[in-house]
Amino acid sequence: MSKSLLPIVSVASAIGLLSIALSVVGAAPKTPDVRVAQQPNCNNPQTQSEMNACAGISYQNADRKLNQVYQQLLPKLPAARKQKLVAAQQAWIKFRDASCVFERSEVEGGSMAPMIYGNCLATVTEQRTKDLEGYLDALNNR
Repeated sequence: MSKSLLPIVSVASAIGLLSIALSVVGAAPKTPDVRVAQQPNCNNPQTQSEMNACAGISYQNADRKLNQVYQQLLPKLPAARKQKLVAAQQAWIKFRDASCVFERSEVEGGSMAPMIYGNCLATVTEQRTKDLEGYLDALNNR
């Protein structure tokens, strides 16, 4: 089958994949829903729509891992530290969202804006997960 006959991924915005709620402290960034005609090939995306969808999937996976680590960490903390972690996480979410909106603004309105946003969300979330894993490791090694 020639490339021109391949089914096209129908994506309103790949960031819509990000709509799973954060079980941490609130909802994921406000994003429209995505409808994908077929699963994108994230090992070798061929279109901007696929790249956008893959960035959304990458963030969704990073967010899932962050929430798993957060849910492991929270019950190990005394009440006062738990409250501090919740407050820190809320502030971090605001930072993450604002930082990624800024990063996306360089290409605002362009077809790659969802990819830039999704990749930023994934990268920042992966770093936060490493931070939380460090706290968890420290508690587990006491």
